[in-house]
Amino acid sequence: MSRPVSRALLALVLACGGCAHAADPDAGRAWLAGDHHVHSEWSVGWDRAVSPPRPVPGGDSPYTRTRNARQALAYGLRWMVHTDHGGPGHSAVTRDHAWPALQQARRAVPALIQFNGMEFDVPAAEHASLIVAPGPDERDQLVEIERRYSRREPLQDGTRDDESLMLDALAYMRALPAPPLLIVNHPSRTATGVGAWGEVEPRELRAWHDAAPAVAIGMEGAPGHQATRSERGLYRNAAAPTFGGFDQMTAIVGGAWDAMLAEGRRFWITASSDSHQNLRDGGRDFDPGEYSKTWVWARPEAGDIFDGLRAGRMFAVTGDLIDALELTVRAEGDASRAAAMGGRLAARPGEPLRVELRVRQPASPNAHGQRPRLEQMALIVGEPAADGGVRTRVHRFDRERMHRDGDWWSVSLDLPAPARGGYVRARGSSTTEAEPLPDAPGEDPWQDLWFYSNPVFVEAGAP
Repeated sequence: MSRPVSRALLALVLACGGCAHAADPDAGRAWLAGDHHVHSEWSVGWDRAVSPPRPVPGGDSPYTRTRNARQALAYGLRWMVHTDHGGPGHSAVTRDHAWPALQQARRAVPALIQFNGMEFDVPAAEHASLIVAPGPDERDQLVEIERRYSRREPLQDGTRDDESLMLDALAYMRALPAPPLLIVNHPSRTATGVGAWGEVEPRELRAWHDAAPAVAIGMEGAPGHQATRSERGLYRNAAAPTFGGFDQMTAIVGGAWDAMLAEGRRFWITASSDSHQNLRDGGRDFDPGEYSKTWVWARPEAGDIFDGLRAGRMFAVTGDLIDALELTVRAEGDASRAAAMGGRLAARPGEPLRVELRVRQPASPNAHGQRPRLEQMALIVGEPAADGGVRTRVHRFDRERMHRDGDWWSVSLDLPAPARGGYVRARGSSTTEAEPLPDAPGEDPWQDLWFYSNPVFVEAGAP
C-alpha cells in the first residue's frame, strides 16, 4: 500500500506546486549566477603503461569538487555544474568516484545548487557541457550516456570519430524521460581564422539542434580560461582569437550565431570558467564565478534553473559588469503583449514595437576589487535576409545616451515589426569600442568587460 500512497502524495505536491506559479510564472524568481563548466580531480590523467590505462586522480585539476563548490559560493554563485572530462573507460570513474564526490560536495555546501554533468567528448567534434536533469536517475543517466557515446570512452583511440554517432547520442538523450542539456564549449577554439572553422562548424551546430532542440540548446559565448593573458581563452591561433573575451561566433555581428537566430533557432549563449587550476596556484584559470557568470532568471530550485537554461532566460557577463538584465519587446499601445529574453512576440509586419533594455551594476566591487564603469550598451536587431542569410542593425548607446536610475541603466528603441520576423539581442561593455576588438597577447581581461543577452524573438503574424 505504501507505494501507491507515495505516488499520490507526490502527484498532489507537484500539482499544488504548479498551481502556486500558474497565475504568475515568475513568482519567486530572481537572477541567479552560475557556471556550467568546472573541472576537479576527477578530470583524471592516465597511466598508459598499463592496459587498460589506469586513471590517475588530479591529472588535469588538483581540486576536489567540494573545494570548487566552496569557491563558487564565495564568488557569488547560486548554482554550478561539475563537468569532468572523460577518457578510456572513464564512465567507471564517473560512477565510482565522481558521483560520490558530488554527493559529498552537496552535503558540504548545501547553499549551492549543484548539478551532475561532464565535459562530453563529442564524436567527430570537440567538447560540450552535458548537464543532467536532477532526479533519482541522474547518476545512471550520465554513466550510460558516457559509456555509450563519449568519443574518448573506448580503449582504442578513434573508434568513435563519427558524426552519425553524435546524432544517435542526441536521439537517445532526447528520448529520455528527463532529457539532459548540452552546451557546446569553446566552439571556435580550433578555428584557423575568422570564419575558418576547426573541429566545430556551424553546420554541425544546426544538425545537433535539429536532432534535439531541447537538448542541444546553445554554446559558450564567453569561453573559460580567461585568466591566461598570453592566449585569452586558450584560443592559441592568433588569426582566430576571442573578441572582448567572447567567441567569434557570438561576438561578430552578422556571424554564425546571428545567422542561426535569423532562422528562428532557440539557441542560447553562456559564459563559464572552464576552471582547472587557479592562476594563484600556478594555473591559467579563474575560479567558478570569479570572472565569468551566467545569470539565470529562476527560482532557487534545481528544476527551475534547469528550465531557465533550456528556455534562454539568461545572460552572460564577465568581471561583474552587471548583475541583472531586463530585455523586453512590447507592442506599442498594448501592455498585455510583451515578451522577455528567450520569449517570442507575435506582431503584424510593420506594427510599432518598443524595445526596452535595463541593466543593473553591482553595489559591491568585483573579485578584482574594481567597480567597472559601464561605457556603452547596444541593441542588435536581426532578421532573415532575402538571400537566406541574416540582416543586422546595431543601435549603439554611449554613456551620455543612457538613462541612469541609481544602479540601473536603461535605453529604449522604437522600430517596426520585421516583415518576416526577427529578433533583438543586447550587449554592453566597459570599453568604448564600437565593436569588440580581437584580443591581443598580454591584454588585461579586467579592463575589457562585456555582457551579452540572449534574444527576444518577433514572429510575423496576427497577435
